[in-house]
Amino acid sequence: MQPFVVSSDIADDPAALAERMRRDGYLFMPGLLPRETVAAVQRQVGALVRDAGWLRQDRPVEAAEADPAGFCVDPEPAYLEVLRRINRLEDYHALKHHPALIGFLEGLLGGEILAHPRVLMRNIFPAREEFTTKSHQDYPNVQGTTEAYTAWMPLIDIPMDAGPLQVAPGTHGGDIYDFHIGAGAGGIEITEPFAGRWVSGACRQGDVLFFHSLTVHKGVPNRSTKLRMSMDVRYQLLSEPFNIDNANADGQPLAWDDIYAGWTSDALKYYWRQRPLNLSPFDRTWFDKRDALAFAHGEAGDRRAISVLQRIIARDPETAKRERAQLLLNRLG
Repeated sequence: MQPFVVSSDIADDPAALAERMRRDGYLFMPGLLPRETVAAVQRQVGALVRDAGWLRQDRPVEAAEADPAGFCVDPEPAYLEVLRRINRLEDYHALKHHPALIGFLEGLLGGEILAHPRVLMRNIFPAREEFTTKSHQDYPNVQGTTEAYTAWMPLIDIPMDAGPLQVAPGTHGGDIYDFHIGAGAGGIEITEPFAGRWVSGACRQGDVLFFHSLTVHKGVPNRSTKLRMSMDVRYQLLSEPFNIDNANADGQPLAWDDIYAGWTSDALKYYWRQRPLNLSPFDRTWFDKRDALAFAHGEAGDRRAISVLQRIIARDPETAKRERAQLLLNRLG
């Protein structure tokens, strides 16, 4: 696997950054955020997940040493319960508004930036390679505009054995790739292997990996002893179409009033409602395909369907569909 192209040398040249993003579909920016700012968020998240049994009690939360006995995975109920606690942290949400991020994206995209309200937390246990995030594109989940960009931020130092992200450069220039069901975030896996095209690298607190909504990416297996902790935030130009589903907090059901209840400042509450949003409807085409595959394979006894069935139960708006998924999940055991 080849290393990331580091773009720190052109950090002050927005035109060069934009050209490299057009070429590669990603930008790796080491040290873009102050390390202590990210570390403060990690300590708060770490305290919550250690209380939940995900981290060893005899080690500091900064060490992020996983407790295998606490294993759970999104969207299992035990995982979502802790995710909802994480979502109530003020500093966790404030990080996406950091001037270093907003200023960088304003230069890159050339206009006023909208940070999506939804923040995604990734806690990847070690020695569970079957749940490594499979290759996928973000657009089917994000929608609105293809010109949306993910900022992937490690909350701990992530050497290669702890499972950083990897991307396939140049895969953002087409459409949605064909996919099948799979375990891990999103419940899908792109069928094209992109052999020889993957790039990755060790990441540290303060580093940021930006990539286009159509760029294919996946996780590296976590073969360390760490709980691989990272967060994703999506950004776009305010003028571009916005899918209002991105204003729902991760870990539904969870209301913003509940999230805001313990905050010390009102400055960032409901910030998107004060902006002139260009709303775009959500297209369920890809979700419907994923769910149909899960039902078909689940009926055939294929346990790969379990992850998608759990997502239907946790997040689908249709009662009948959730009930069907639950019955099938019970059958699969």
